[in-house]
Amino acid sequence: MIESSGGPSTFRDLSALVACPRVNSLALSVDGTRLVAAVQSLSGDGTRFVSGLWEIDPTGKRDALRLTRSDKGESGPVFGPDGTLYFLSGRATADSDEDEGAALWALPPRGEAVVVAGHPGGIAAVTVARDSGALCHTAGLLPGATDAEAHGKLRAARKDAKVTAILYEAGPTRAWDHDLGPAEPHTFVRAGVDAEPVLAGGQGIGLEDPGDAALSPDGTRVAYRRFVPGRVPDEHRTAVVVADAVSGEEIHVVGDLEHLYEAPRFTHDGSAVVCRRMRCPTYNDPLETTLVRIDLADGAVQDLLPGFDNWPGGVACSPVDDTLFFTADEQGHAPVFRRDSDGGVTRLTASGAYGSLTVAPDGRMLYALRHAVDAPPTPVRIDADVADQTPDELPAPGGVGELPGTLTEVHAEGDDGFVLRGWLVLPQGASAERPAPLLVAVHGGPQSSWNGWTWRWNPWPFAARGYAVLLPDPALSTGYGQINHRRGWGQWGGRPYTDVIALTDATEARNDIDASRTALAGGSYGGYMANRVATSTDRFKAIISHAGLWDLRMFQGDTDAPWYFQRIFGDPLTRPERYEADSPHLDVAKIRTPMLVIHGAKDYRVPVGQGATLFQELQRHHVPAKYLYFPDENHWILKPNHARLWYETFLNFLDHHVLGTEWQQPGLL
Repeated sequence: MIESSGGPSTFRDLSALVACPRVNSLALSVDGTRLVAAVQSLSGDGTRFVSGLWEIDPTGKRDALRLTRSDKGESGPVFGPDGTLYFLSGRATADSDEDEGAALWALPPRGEAVVVAGHPGGIAAVTVARDSGALCHTAGLLPGATDAEAHGKLRAARKDAKVTAILYEAGPTRAWDHDLGPAEPHTFVRAGVDAEPVLAGGQGIGLEDPGDAALSPDGTRVAYRRFVPGRVPDEHRTAVVVADAVSGEEIHVVGDLEHLYEAPRFTHDGSAVVCRRMRCPTYNDPLETTLVRIDLADGAVQDLLPGFDNWPGGVACSPVDDTLFFTADEQGHAPVFRRDSDGGVTRLTASGAYGSLTVAPDGRMLYALRHAVDAPPTPVRIDADVADQTPDELPAPGGVGELPGTLTEVHAEGDDGFVLRGWLVLPQGASAERPAPLLVAVHGGPQSSWNGWTWRWNPWPFAARGYAVLLPDPALSTGYGQINHRRGWGQWGGRPYTDVIALTDATEARNDIDASRTALAGGSYGGYMANRVATSTDRFKAIISHAGLWDLRMFQGDTDAPWYFQRIFGDPLTRPERYEADSPHLDVAKIRTPMLVIHGAKDYRVPVGQGATLFQELQRHHVPAKYLYFPDENHWILKPNHARLWYETFLNFLDHHVLGTEWQQPGLL
């Protein structure tokens, strides 16, 4: 039986919403007969999420079957050619150390799971060669260590001496919620489970998520991403390294100052590597993304999508020919596309957003996770030959039951004539006779789009409380062509702001919306927009700013990616006007709207000083404000009970200021 399928009250009971299982990734066996998903669910005490592995029937005839149940959880499933299922887990063994992190486990088609590889400090990611069964994993090495044994000794010495200090010589020092280093992620390859690992090179200290590696089908080549520090911060970049998997010798290093390279994938015959290439942005030219092919014979790089106007995301290579499958944001969706060997591109799915693409052995079927604003991630089967199809859903955990409302679209026109769009969630019962109060929720990024399900900023709990929710895609949003980036580039608080207001106006003009009871909220860049709106208008009854940028000049020196921010806006000492033009903190005296500020202390992307300073400034200017502070959370609020309190505080703040109800202090706060 499938656990916790949800029901009509899921969004009215925040604890039930948080408890819903969450499908995160898929792995398909080499012969195409088995499909496994990693699914997060609540731990026994309800205080954390634990990932487990579930078997999904590729034919869609049988219910999902849970395969693993350890308290530490299992993740990163991948199949070997003999049907062995490999995964990562920190589950205990008779001789393991609780501080050793995740080890590589193997679950044969018949029998029990066993540990097949470990590394002091844990393994971050693993992949397997399709034909040979060679294994590749990512793990750290401390400075001076050349193998796992030396790394383990150095690590033990630091632990015994109670030394945690790190000496940086280049590159960023933090990422999202953790310090980088002192160990550098490295790529290791072994010809088989019993073979000695070969060191294929370092990935550099600076990657947000190391482990972006791939093996050629025969296991003789490995490709991975490397962070390359520059002479000055705005010259930092990423490259794709292709190395010999037997000797560890580098064959090609593809990278330059104008581009970032990531997500390498080998073609079906191993003769080339396909990867994502992003043109580095400047103040005048926005980011631009495409797929490229790196020929392993001569290192030549070919743009595979020269006429494709949106940015490709996840990519998968056919195992039988040069056909590629990829996703890309498009008009509030993120379809799956097929690129044929002649360069032609066909959209395969009609609606929804997709991820975790995997291709069947004959190349004629795909499996993926489909989600949408009104549907959580679920495994689907896609016909590789049918355009604009509705894929077949496969039974899996993660259902949420009946939604407390409906989903429609809103359109407006920008000040330059550009056609704007957004999603509108309408609560049950909203009508001209009973118009609903409105929450405008601005997405982060800003290069992003409201096109899929989110557990962190889900609109349906607000609909269950009676609110309509506008999800606008203003300038800088993805999925509307490169023109939508150019029209808002270099003016974070300019045209994106006027676009949000235009979509709000169009929504408030509906007779089922109560324009007199409207609030606005956002997280990350959306939090910045909330701060910008607060200093620009008093039309909203309440504003919620989660992890929002407040003082742009202070932010650029404190964020975990200052090199990227400075590449766009320049040196704040020589180009201060670029920071001051759109920095909300300079207009704090104009704020009149009650604000709820939310921030996590471990947020290194938008450091907590941004939220703390905003709250202090609001108090100094006598603006009604509350500050929801999480000492042990990061850019997003991820712990189950904290997530529940986030929604409860957010909703109670809206009820108080938008509906005029008495303030209700959430329990446990």
